[in-house]
Amino acid sequence: MRTFAQLTALIVILVSAFPASAAAPPAARIRPYFSWPLAPPHPLVRPFIPPATPYGPGHRGADLTAAVDHPVLAAGDGRVIHAGVVVDRPLVSLQHPGGLRTTYEPVAPTVARDQHVRRGDVIGHLVAGHCPTPCLHWGARRGAIYLDPMRLLSRGRVRLLPSTPAAGTGMRLAPITS
Repeated sequence: MRTFAQLTALIVILVSAFPASAAAPPAARIRPYFSWPLAPPHPLVRPFIPPATPYGPGHRGADLTAAVDHPVLAAGDGRVIHAGVVVDRPLVSLQHPGGLRTTYEPVAPTVARDQHVRRGDVIGHLVAGHCPTPCLHWGARRGAIYLDPMRLLSRGRVRLLPSTPAAGTGMRLAPITS
């Protein structure tokens, strides 16, 4: 019986020596994988419109308003796989972990092929030529499948409120109106 009590005391001491919160990083250090390719404001001019068929019409990216010469940022960590002109438009393409590729156009590159970039690094500056007013066309794809780049962005943490206040808190909830 005495050995059991000693073992229990030892376990309690060991467990209390390592608080559970020490294993989890603070929320402030957790960063989303992708972020906006432009500093705010970045109004959406034209959203992603997926094509019905692989070669059908659609809009394979999102257009964001910005001024000419505005710095364009890497939306995520990756490697530059193209920095130059395609047909008649300068662009930058990044390869990210997991097979995702993002493209930024029309952008005068400040990076070079095979260069590694981190999220938020300047990869070039916006030039005119895509929209009637200057805008960045931001595309994303995995393999041959085009994706909505806006879905790469973190929407923040969802916090649910209780439907009734906890007893004794004195809180009153206002009704939700639409």
